[in-house]
Amino acid sequence: MSPVDGLLLVDKPEGETSTRSLAVARRALGIRKAGHTGTLDPFATGLLPLAMGEATKFSRFLLDADKSYQARLRLGAISTTGDTEGEISEVGRFCGDIAEVERVLSGLVGEQTQVPPMHSAVRVDGKRLYDLAREGIIIERAPRKIAIKSIECLELSPNFLEFSVTCSKGTYVRTLGEEIGRRLGCGGYLTALRRTAIGRFRVDDSITPSQLVEMGQEAARELLLPAEVLVESLDRIDIGDRDAWAFCNGQVIGASGPAGGEVALFGPGGRFLGVAREAGGRLAPCRLMATGHG
Repeated sequence: MSPVDGLLLVDKPEGETSTRSLAVARRALGIRKAGHTGTLDPFATGLLPLAMGEATKFSRFLLDADKSYQARLRLGAISTTGDTEGEISEVGRFCGDIAEVERVLSGLVGEQTQVPPMHSAVRVDGKRLYDLAREGIIIERAPRKIAIKSIECLELSPNFLEFSVTCSKGTYVRTLGEEIGRRLGCGGYLTALRRTAIGRFRVDDSITPSQLVEMGQEAARELLLPAEVLVESLDRIDIGDRDAWAFCNGQVIGASGPAGGEVALFGPGGRFLGVAREAGGRLAPCRLMATGHG
């Protein structure tokens, strides 16, 4: 039987919620415990990494990774939601050129703050912003720190701008598109959005939910990447059999790591055991693989 713990790279189709894609994948693999590592809006497509089984314990490490997108921005109009799902209002034709677009895009690179859109999954006082927006309630949102690592024009026409962007977690590309439209003086809203990468993982290596169903459970499980790929950003420490037994039984061990930091621990045979945190020259268990060292 193939393993049921790991990371599955799914290519979410347009018009499907991330929760729906997760449910389809979970059934296709016959796995009860699963979670996603950052949702996509229904109109968006692209990379949706899904943590299966024990890998769900380490999904937070991928949530913090940079993300890359390709977006198509309709110029000369605005939307109440920043995308095709809102009410559209015409503003005015874009009369600039590629040089102006490139100046605007280059001016967006770097650390900045961004206000989450009302049509987003951010919780305020226990309620999702998009639920409040559907009720016609608009509330003040606190700006969040984000970073645009790179942004590039892919294609420009009088009515559309296609661009690619790599950004930090928490960045709303819809809001970024609206800001581009404002700076160009013509308004803009997204008509397409595709997530192409999260960290080192690429959409080219993913599979659609329908393809998972068609291939059958055993073949689908073979696509799982090992859970330890989620902690590749951490320092790796290999420990012996005795320390591995102690660690997997919740005990602090004598190995050392970066002061106050987290490390990925591996036991004999290169088996991934879990994540520990350094404390006073010792390593205390944070999250353990239940299927680790017995």
